[in-house]
Amino acid sequence: MFALPIRKSHLAAPVIAALLMCPTLAGANDAGPVRQVLPGGQAPEASQQLTRQVPPDESEIQRFCSNIADAARDRRYALQAEELKQLQAGIDQRMKALEAKRAEYETWLKRREVFLARAEESLVKIYAGMKPDAAAERLAMVNVDLAAAILMKLDARKAGVILNEMDQKAAATLTGIMASAARRVDPS
Repeated sequence: MFALPIRKSHLAAPVIAALLMCPTLAGANDAGPVRQVLPGGQAPEASQQLTRQVPPDESEIQRFCSNIADAARDRRYALQAEELKQLQAGIDQRMKALEAKRAEYETWLKRREVFLARAEESLVKIYAGMKPDAAAERLAMVNVDLAAAILMKLDARKAGVILNEMDQKAAATLTGIMASAARRVDPS
């Protein structure tokens, strides 16, 4: 592997400048630098004071910041663009899966509708051929929605005779369902 030489003087200058410009680190109070004395240690002599380096002028700091601003902005934009590409790829993948499920459900729904249409036709023929009292007894046992659908497909005279043979509560329930299904406008 190759290691790039790092010039410490170029990296240290901005760090030192930032540290010296910070009022709490640069010793903004006039009391001078504070040193901690460990227990049992010698107290520092008053004549030993740390000397501060002269902070660089603000134009040098501004030049440094302006020199790296474009590169930092470009890098930030590149990272955001990469993240957007990853998000778009995830969305595309989910959309493909959703489209496949939708196509599968549409196929299943078409097969179901064809099956129900065939079953309804043959079921209606079966109930049309039954005696009214037997048809009323059987329709009272099935799902009320199915029974109402069958009665609606039957001839009106035959459906009336079957309803006449049914229990009053069951006949009233089926009549209510048939009436609401016959409406052109959705009541809800």
